[in-house]
Amino acid sequence: MIELTDERIRKYLTPFRCPRPVLHGSGEDGAFDQMAVDIPFVFMHNGLFHMLYTGFDGKGYQSALAVSRDLLHWTHKGVILKRHMDSGRWDRIGGAATWMIKESDSLWDVPRLRKVDGRYWLVYHSYPGTGYESGPAEIGLAWCEDEELLAWHFPEKPVFSWKDGEEWEAGGLYKACIIENQGTWYMFYNAKDKEERWMEQTGMAFSEDLVHWTRCTDNPVLRVDRTAWDERFVSDPCIVKDGSLWINYYFGYGKIYEDGHTHAQEGLALSTDLIRWEKVREPILPNGAPGSIDSGHAHKASVVYYEGVLYHFYCATRPWTEGDPTQAYGEYRTICVAASEPVWEKKEG
Repeated sequence: MIELTDERIRKYLTPFRCPRPVLHGSGEDGAFDQMAVDIPFVFMHNGLFHMLYTGFDGKGYQSALAVSRDLLHWTHKGVILKRHMDSGRWDRIGGAATWMIKESDSLWDVPRLRKVDGRYWLVYHSYPGTGYESGPAEIGLAWCEDEELLAWHFPEKPVFSWKDGEEWEAGGLYKACIIENQGTWYMFYNAKDKEERWMEQTGMAFSEDLVHWTRCTDNPVLRVDRTAWDERFVSDPCIVKDGSLWINYYFGYGKIYEDGHTHAQEGLALSTDLIRWEKVREPILPNGAPGSIDSGHAHKASVVYYEGVLYHFYCATRPWTEGDPTQAYGEYRTICVAASEPVWEKKEG
């Protein structure tokens, strides 16, 4: 177990938090993001920063893009993963797009999209029922050739399913990320074991062609610790590389704190082989103080290093209060950012 004070991890930490969201839902009736936004993934494309993110409207997830020049101010670009309720598709409810294949998986390279077979690739998961994450989700892999990233082609069937998995993933699959190492694709994903009072853990599968995936025999490769703060969830992997070292920004959940609540918080784990992971003992980005924008949860990471600053985007929640533009089941759920320096003070001061 790695201590939070260990000098090895200092460069991966983002102790400064922007006090306001960088993106929130529209609150508009019938909009894909009427109630909340979630699950950021940030990258550079055609001279602009892009954020892939998910909106929630009470019926399910749909996914969109936003753009920015400074990583702090974002403008909605378009919905790219929509609902098709009248179809017989496996993903007719819509879905949560979570990752795009990148040119480099290095933490220190600005994320840019990579074409494989002349196409950009996006991974997403879709639930079979309406409502909030209703039923066991499966994973799909979509592609596009459109440089605006708005016209995506979605598969007729999932590329990866809980139906082919083990007992620990029998409740369905969640956020996946795909990286490349020495010519092999690796997909990390988290899964739950059942519908009620479940656990979530992180597994890995590998592929030579992005179509046929083989699960790691050591799954789950990142497990819950029943004596620690992540005793129920080890979820939503964000895998990047620093030299020969792999870093997983994940979120953990489970411990009941003094306020009587459990809080999803960002954790960190390190590996040299993508199979054996060593966790940091405590959260690297805990939930915020009462009244702050992330007093409920701080989770679901996307990290970007740009001009000497490490940005850590995440989904933040706190109890809804009068005047908030959106509400989802009593929460105000937004996308926020922490960083290695308080850059918003310079840009907005």
